[in-house]
Amino acid sequence: MQKNRKFIITAAWIALLHALGLAALSLFRTAQYIALHDMAGDTGASVLTAFVKGLWFDNVTMCYVSVLPLFTALTAAAFDRTSAALHRAVTWWYGIMCAIVFMASAANIPYFEYFFRNINSSIFEWFGYAGTTAGMVTGEASYIIYMLLYAALTAAFAYAATLARRRCDRLTGGGKPYHTGRKLVAARLMATLALTGLCVFGIRGRTGYNPIKVSQAYYCNDPFLNQLGINPMFNLLTSALDDMRKENRQLHLADDRLAVAQARHSLHITGPCDSIHPLRRQVNGAYTTPRRHNVVVIMMESMSARLMDSFGNGQHLTPTLDSLYNCGATMAFDRCYSAGIHTNHGMTATLYSFPALMFRNLMKGTVTPKREGLPTVLHAMGYHNMFFMPHEAQYDNMKAFFTTNGYDEIFSQENYPADEVVNAFGVPDHFLLDYGLRTISDRAKSGVPFLATILTVSNHPPYRVPAFFKPKSDAPETQIVEYADWALGRFLAQARQQPWHDNTIYVIVADHGKIVGKVGGELPESYNHIPLVICGPGVPQGRTSTLAQQVDIMPTLLSLLGASYSYEGFGVDLTKEKRDMVFYSADSHIVARDSARCLVYNNKTQASFLYDTHGGTDRPTRKNGAPYDRLRDYAFAMTQTAQFILDRQK
Repeated sequence: MQKNRKFIITAAWIALLHALGLAALSLFRTAQYIALHDMAGDTGASVLTAFVKGLWFDNVTMCYVSVLPLFTALTAAAFDRTSAALHRAVTWWYGIMCAIVFMASAANIPYFEYFFRNINSSIFEWFGYAGTTAGMVTGEASYIIYMLLYAALTAAFAYAATLARRRCDRLTGGGKPYHTGRKLVAARLMATLALTGLCVFGIRGRTGYNPIKVSQAYYCNDPFLNQLGINPMFNLLTSALDDMRKENRQLHLADDRLAVAQARHSLHITGPCDSIHPLRRQVNGAYTTPRRHNVVVIMMESMSARLMDSFGNGQHLTPTLDSLYNCGATMAFDRCYSAGIHTNHGMTATLYSFPALMFRNLMKGTVTPKREGLPTVLHAMGYHNMFFMPHEAQYDNMKAFFTTNGYDEIFSQENYPADEVVNAFGVPDHFLLDYGLRTISDRAKSGVPFLATILTVSNHPPYRVPAFFKPKSDAPETQIVEYADWALGRFLAQARQQPWHDNTIYVIVADHGKIVGKVGGELPESYNHIPLVICGPGVPQGRTSTLAQQVDIMPTLLSLLGASYSYEGFGVDLTKEKRDMVFYSADSHIVARDSARCLVYNNKTQASFLYDTHGGTDRPTRKNGAPYDRLRDYAFAMTQTAQFILDRQK
C-alpha cells in the first residue's frame, strides 16, 4: 500500500472532484424541483426515482469531464511525475468544464418553466440576436435568482476543488523517492487503464445494445418527472449532434405556401388555413356517443405483401394472412403502402398519421416530439393504451415517445424473462404475442376499453426460428416468415376465446416491406407494398384494390368508432373516400403512385424515374407530360408540407 501511496491519493483526488461535480448537479436538480414542482402531475410516481435517474445522467456528463484528467493524472502518478503544476492544470480543467456544465443546469430552470422541456439546441438560434437575448436574460427579474445560484455553486465548487488540490499537493509532494520499479509501474498502468475504461463505460452509461439516451429517464406518465432526470448539458449536446445528422436536414422540394395549398386541396380541406397547423380540421363522427370498441393493432416486422400467396408468391408461407385476405369477413387492402422502410416510420404513420421524411426518425430528439394521433384521441375518450415491443424500451426512443404521446403502459425487453431474449432485437413473436394476450386479458377485466399495439420483430435478421417450430421451406429468410405468420395465427385463435374479442377491432399491418424476388426498377415495390387487414364489429367486409397507405389507418379506425376529433394528419377515411394517389419515402427516395404509374425521385442525385404499373410490374416509361408532372407535384407537395409542419412544431 505504501509503495502505491501517491497513485492511490491521486486517484482518490480525481474521484473527489468527480463527486463534487455530481453533488453540485444534484443541487441544481433539487432547485429545479423546488422551483417548478407545481408542474408535476398527480400521478403518484416516485420523485426519488427521477433523482436517481438524474444522478445516472449526471454521472455520464461528469465522466466526459473526468476521462481526460483521470488518464493524464494517473499516468503521471504511475511514473512518479506528479507535480503541483499538473494538479493546478487538472483543477483548472474541472473548474472551466464544470462551470460550463453548471451553466446549462442553471439556465435550464427558467427555460423549462417557459417551454416545459429541457434546454436544447434551439438556444443556439438566439446567438444571432445577442443584444436581444442579453436583454431578455438580464431584464427578467426572476432570472436573477438562478444567476445567483449558478454563481454560488460554481464558486463553492471552485473553492472545494482548490482545497482538494492543495491537500493532494501536500500528500504527494516531498518525502521518500517514489517506487518506480517496472512491475510497480506496469501494475499502476494497468490500474490506470482499468479506471479510465470504467470512466469510458460511465460515458456510455449502460451495458445494453445502445448507449444511454434520454428515453432512459422516462419511467412514469408524468412528463415533468420524466424530464427532471435528464442532465441539461447531456440534453443540449445530444440535441446539437442530432441536428447535425444528415437525415435531419430540412427538405426544400417546393415552395412551402404552394405545397401546403396543394396538400390541402388533395385532402379536400376547406376553410381558413392556420399558419402553424395548416392541415388541422375537425372530423365529426357518425355517432353522438362513439362506439367503445377495443382496438388491437399488430405491426408485423418486414412483412411485404409479396411474401403472400395472395400477391403471387406461391410458396405458401403465410396461410394466416392469406386466409384473412380471402375469407370475405375482413376489410383487406390489395394496394397498401408503408410510409417508409424503417420501423419508426411505420409506427408514426400508422398511429399518428404522419408520413416519413426520408431518413429521419420522427420519434427521436432530445426533446421528445409530441404528436396527436390514434393513442391521444382514444386516451381522451377514456381508453387504456398499451404498447408491447420486443426489444429494449429505449430503442428508437420508443418508451419516451409513446409515454409522451398517449400510451399508459409500455412493455419491453426489461419486462420479459432474460432467457426469452433470442437476439439483439429481443424476444420472439410467439412469446411477445402470448405476453400481450395475457396482459390485455388482465387489463380488460376492468371494463375499460383499450388500445393494444404489438410490434413484432422476428422477421428481421438475425433470424431465429424456435427449435419447436417446423417450417416447410429451407431458407432462413422464408422459414422466419412461416414462423411469424404462425405466431400471428396462434394469437388470433387464442384471442377468439377471450371475452373481450367480440367487442374488438383488429388491425394487422406491416411496419414496412422488404425486397422480395428480383429487383426491377430504381426502388422495388416490395419494399413498401404491405398487407393491411381490418376486422371486427362494424367493419366493412371484402377485399379492395383501393389505394391506401399507413397514414389512412388512424382516420379509418376512428371513423369505425364514430369518434369526433381534431385532426392534422395526412390520411383519409378509407370507408368513405378513395385515394387517387399515395406517396411514401425510402431513405433518399420519394415515391408517388396512382392506379397506373409510379414516380421515384432520388433526392440525393435529383434523378427521377417513371414506371408503368399495369400488370403488377413496374416498367420504365417516358417521364414527361401531365402524368409525370402530376405525380411529381403531388409527392413534393405532401412531403414538403410534412417538413413545414415539423418545422412549425419544433
